[in-house]
Amino acid sequence: MAESNFVDYVKICCRSGKGGAGCMHFLRDKHTAKGGPDGGDGGKGGSIILKGNTNLWTLLHLKYRKHVIAEPGFNGEASLRRGKDGKNEVIEVPLGTVARDAETGEFLFEITEHGQEAVLTAGGRGGLGNHHFKTSINQAPTHAQPGESGKEEWRILELKILADVGLVGFPNAGKSTLLSVVTAAKPEIADYPFTTLVPNLGIVSYRDYQSFVMADIPGIIEGAHEGKGLGTRFLRHIERNATLLFMVPATSPNIKDEYNVLLRELKLYNKELTAKSRMLAITKCDLVDDATLKDIRKKLPRVPIVFISSATGKGIDELKDKLWAVIHENK
Repeated sequence: MAESNFVDYVKICCRSGKGGAGCMHFLRDKHTAKGGPDGGDGGKGGSIILKGNTNLWTLLHLKYRKHVIAEPGFNGEASLRRGKDGKNEVIEVPLGTVARDAETGEFLFEITEHGQEAVLTAGGRGGLGNHHFKTSINQAPTHAQPGESGKEEWRILELKILADVGLVGFPNAGKSTLLSVVTAAKPEIADYPFTTLVPNLGIVSYRDYQSFVMADIPGIIEGAHEGKGLGTRFLRHIERNATLLFMVPATSPNIKDEYNVLLRELKLYNKELTAKSRMLAITKCDLVDDATLKDIRKKLPRVPIVFISSATGKGIDELKDKLWAVIHENK
């Protein structure tokens, strides 16, 4: 997923359609000189609607579309003819798209299923024709309702990547390298922090033609929940991952402390994240000797652990087996 093609945040102005006006009319034909009211109702204004689409992975198609405008409803007509409804403006979005009010930040809804539809901004109601206002006292009402005005609202759309396994670690922990080894994904890899600036997805092939989805989440640093480093921009992607694979290099001065800092950042951002299944992968094991690895084993947190090296392939099959077991334990 190229950086330039991945967009996970957009702010758009939604303008729904005005409702059509009700008609004020009386029946007149060659047989009826003074008929009763027969003005039809106005049509409903078009709404802005979000629709889930499993074939989309990004909000790129909305990046330069700042205004979304729906069609107004048509006016009612004589002979009780109702005005045509304005056409809805349907925006297709990836699964995991969250809609919020831009002014208040209020959560509106989340699109989680293919074909799911939700109204982002509702269209105005059509006005009632004058036949609705006929009474025993007023047989010839000369009043019809105007259509309800449409709404103009700013909305924020945020994408949360959906994956079976999310890779969590500090910058340069080896997340992108692991993804490139176990999947066909080609993330940018370099020996400096924050190489990954967008989440990357890959399909991990498993035994008997089975597979699962792995997401490389850009690196977290201490204080990320407060906006430091890349801040909370990518922490939300972790919310949609079923299992979290924490990654700490074998060359780290204190693996247990590093793991606890990562866990604390997730908890401070959203304490529900700590309820997810998690594993710890000790990466870059090819860079330390056996004596160091033996010493490391004595100071590890109480969590399922696997020692791996993406460079040599050490522990990769064991990692896949354990992840597969954890994933299906939760289904």
